[in-house]
Amino acid sequence: MFPLNMMSHDEITDPFRRLVRIMERLQSPGGCPWDLEQTHESLKPYLIEEAYEALEAIDRRNYAGLEEELGDVLLQVVFHAVLAARFGRFTIDDVITTSAAKMVRRHPHVFGETEARDAGQVLKNWEQLKAAERAEKVARSAGGEGNEIPADGEKEHSMLDGVPVHLPALLKAQRMQEKAARVGFDWENPLQVLDKVEEEIGELHHAIAASDAQHAKEEIGDLIFSLVNLARFLKIDAEDAVRQTGEKFRRRFAYIERQARASARPLHEMTLDEMESHWQAAKNQ
Repeated sequence: MFPLNMMSHDEITDPFRRLVRIMERLQSPGGCPWDLEQTHESLKPYLIEEAYEALEAIDRRNYAGLEEELGDVLLQVVFHAVLAARFGRFTIDDVITTSAAKMVRRHPHVFGETEARDAGQVLKNWEQLKAAERAEKVARSAGGEGNEIPADGEKEHSMLDGVPVHLPALLKAQRMQEKAARVGFDWENPLQVLDKVEEEIGELHHAIAASDAQHAKEEIGDLIFSLVNLARFLKIDAEDAVRQTGEKFRRRFAYIERQARASARPLHEMTLDEMESHWQAAKNQ
């Protein structure tokens, strides 16, 4: 628990420390009942939600909105750290100290003697350093330190272990492919990947023709994974590309809805041809 003689937040001039003190007050006896009920697990959705709202602000080039959304992301970090401090797990200073040490350790080409000719070499060095860190964590765990819940029964170490389990599927696929490519497990050019995409489409055709739903599901997964690989080869962020396409769909469908309201007709009474005509008009705009 926090010390009883904490300064009031309005006595603190440092903005970051003021935010930390506000969160400490909210989680102290007599603070906010809702905040006091939260756990790391209950806060998980908010951390994800705030990160995506920051992405939306970036996509819209809404920098005033981005300022606010980054503050909300930071608030989630502070919330988790203050919650951990309540139970003696770690503090916000521990979080910052660990992060700073990691940045120095993973940039030996800036803070040490290692050389990196280009961004590719930086990524290669980064992967090697992360692999060494993971091996050290495994060794500590084997020695009985910590009480983490094992991931998948503590399977053998893999360089793909560094890809977070809960990443969105497209982003997760791209990160796995990137890591595999850094050790040479990759295609030689994008046309080879495109051939793979066409091969997967053919296999999907067969699955659909055979009315094999399970096989079709598998082939759709293979097709999407191959398309992500193609995006990676073309230096396109697949997750971002699909998110932008979804936003484009939302705008165009909203245009159809506006036209329906303008004509005083329920959307479900419109013919497909009418909706397609409005869709094309939206595209032209």
